[in-house]
Amino acid sequence: MRWRISTMIAAAVAVGWGISGEAAKATETTVTHGLSAFGELKYPSDFTHFDYVVPDAPKGGRIRLRPTVANRTFDNFNLYILKGDAADGTDLLFDSLMARAYDEPDALYGLLAESVELPADRSYAIFTLRPEAKFADGSPVTAEDVAWSIETLRDKSRPVYRLSYRDIASAKVLDQRRVRFDFAEGAAMRDQAARVAQAPIFSKAHFEGRDFEQPELTPPLGSGPYQVGKVNAGRTVTYERREDYWAKDLPVRQGAYNFDQIVYEYFRDHDVALEAFKAGAFDFNEIYSSKNWALQYDFPAIQKGWVIKEHIQDGRPSGTQGFWINTRKEKFSDPRVREALDWAFDFEWTRDRVFYGQYERTDSFFENSEDLQASGPPSSEELALLEPFRGQLPATVFEEDAYLPPVTKGDGVIRRNLRRARKLLDEAGWTIQDGVRKNAAGEALTIEFLDRVGGRFGSVLDPYIANLKTLGIEAMQRQVDPAQYELRQKSFDYDIVTGRFVPPPTPGTELRGFLSSASAGQNGSFNLAGVNSPVIDALIEKVNNAASRDELRAAARALDRVYRAGRYWVPQWYSGTHRLAYWDMFGRPEDRGVEKPRYWRGVRLTWWYDEAKAAALAEKRGK
Repeated sequence: MRWRISTMIAAAVAVGWGISGEAAKATETTVTHGLSAFGELKYPSDFTHFDYVVPDAPKGGRIRLRPTVANRTFDNFNLYILKGDAADGTDLLFDSLMARAYDEPDALYGLLAESVELPADRSYAIFTLRPEAKFADGSPVTAEDVAWSIETLRDKSRPVYRLSYRDIASAKVLDQRRVRFDFAEGAAMRDQAARVAQAPIFSKAHFEGRDFEQPELTPPLGSGPYQVGKVNAGRTVTYERREDYWAKDLPVRQGAYNFDQIVYEYFRDHDVALEAFKAGAFDFNEIYSSKNWALQYDFPAIQKGWVIKEHIQDGRPSGTQGFWINTRKEKFSDPRVREALDWAFDFEWTRDRVFYGQYERTDSFFENSEDLQASGPPSSEELALLEPFRGQLPATVFEEDAYLPPVTKGDGVIRRNLRRARKLLDEAGWTIQDGVRKNAAGEALTIEFLDRVGGRFGSVLDPYIANLKTLGIEAMQRQVDPAQYELRQKSFDYDIVTGRFVPPPTPGTELRGFLSSASAGQNGSFNLAGVNSPVIDALIEKVNNAASRDELRAAARALDRVYRAGRYWVPQWYSGTHRLAYWDMFGRPEDRGVEKPRYWRGVRLTWWYDEAKAAALAEKRGK
């Protein structure tokens, strides 16, 4: 593995000016073409392209996709604000200071910025912009635009972004191409520069006279590889590749963004979307329903080889998916109540009867990551981190294996599990009164599972709700339209809601948006369970401040162990692969012997439209 190519200024300064000791250490700076959490970079400063692309990949054609979140619509092009529903693909409009390398856990290389200067303690970062960097209207991207963008994200964006950028103390424009960011004293310095480097950069001039926090369908001005084309509000949005894209010849963009058009087709109903895909109304679909994958993806076009159906390995942490229990509500404040809900869920039966055996059980916030996921008893390194909080944590955190969800035989008979659930509820003060589970005040324990209209959780929830009713709990599913669902989720107006969160391979400040006490009360945050724990807050900062991969591993596992001990969610399931179906008209790097990057499937980024395949497919379909 190559180390970053850098220019060390400190030695010259120390010798030339006679500075020594701590003073010399304080002036030590590094100018580098890339960033990573722990300093290691795979690619040198003179690299020509990433290893996972085909640098001369054909340009042209289009790909039509279904939005990532099905059964919803859009009303604006600003992904970064709380109000409204942003169109999928808006990230294509904006460049960032640096671009991700998807074959490394967290490495970034210069895009808008040609270099970054850092002191040894990473307490500030100075980015130098490329002179050729331009917005789509031809105006230059300036340090003023960068400073305004980061400050706006810090002060006016969705809570998850505000929390991520909260430690940016100041942004100072040094000249037209150089901008300095100073980070707050006491902040976790390791990832601060990387957070800034990955942020979208907006045009300050475009937003003059506009309210950044209000949704609108006027396309924003960006410097990215695409611009907005045709829009059918709420139904279709087309992004057009920019022939004049300023960065198309940079190493970080070689072989990337090859489609002339990227189109998102919106459907409010799963079945309608499937029939549209069969008819060729869109070209590529990732299937999240195991039932659909098992039963519905064997139609004639697949049998004839016109549509390719395959699994692609996903090397990223699968994160955590589950029924998130809203602990902001008093009835869910006792972890014994939350654990009882876990004992009532029969995953094995659900997997075999509903999911056709396709999933594994989730048990960790960092699922599918051996590096970060807690297992067995705590290591000595974990214990060292946990010991200061012994009085605030259950003894089981220190003495037992990391919590695992209960297991059943999969035959639908879970009497033992339900006995355990009853005991936990009784201990928590929720006893059976007149056949109903009630507390000392006579209030019934009721649970509403919030879902979207057209959601496919009925087959999962029906037996789960039946088990809860056996316990004396009044449980039901509530389906609402997508807009109301989004509003209720953002305002935490639910008992239990389903969600999936996927942390990056090197987690950091984004954990605040999912797990921190600060995010628990911020509408629109992703802290769906309302986790409010000073211990978890402290461990998040241990993750943020880890100075090595070993320290990160210990801190993440300790955090995972404590989080699981809190029983904040009923774990659901995960798969370590992508289930894909697409019409056979595309090329991809693997076709030319290039290995897919571990941390990305790469469809929009590295695939291309294959004219020969498309012509052959059209001829077959015509016949």
